[in-house]
Amino acid sequence: MPRYWREPKERYLTPAEYRRIGAVLREQQAAYPAQVALLRLLLFTGARVGEILNLRWEWVQPPRLLLPDSKTGAKTIWLNSQALEVLEGIERLEGTTFVFPNRARTRPLNFDNWWLPSRARCALPDVRVHDLRHSFASTAIMDNVPLATIGRLLRHVLPETTAKYAHLSDDVIGNAAGRIAGSLAQAIGLRP
Repeated sequence: MPRYWREPKERYLTPAEYRRIGAVLREQQAAYPAQVALLRLLLFTGARVGEILNLRWEWVQPPRLLLPDSKTGAKTIWLNSQALEVLEGIERLEGTTFVFPNRARTRPLNFDNWWLPSRARCALPDVRVHDLRHSFASTAIMDNVPLATIGRLLRHVLPETTAKYAHLSDDVIGNAAGRIAGSLAQAIGLRP
């Protein structure tokens, strides 16, 4: 059966926008520690919002999160030092297995109640939570991380899903072509 086609909505954060988010997170850290920690985990892991919202402590097994079920089935999310630091700073609450529980500790936190006004404070009213995942991938491209590695990090089932980020990397591709040609020139005895 053919996949349902829809207009792609791709929004990538710029360095200036990341700085605005960082400023708002620092400003709101004391009043909204769970929401700030949740957003930081999304930024540092490229995870889907539901994967972090529904995260349970038993799935936190450093240096990874072992999710029994996600959009693409069982999933491993690798934790970098920044993500580990965020998790270490979260208080484990009694009476719940959720990392980010609601006040009653019976369900996940309602993140949208905080995110929508916070993104406005960042002057980013058009940024969706999922755009953080796109931005994670685009940052990886700009840092010369291979597409196959990005696909594994984000757990894309289809290579085409990851390949949509390739257009972001014209400079990276040009730079790689120069490095390859330099290596080949050196290999055949020419100066790179």
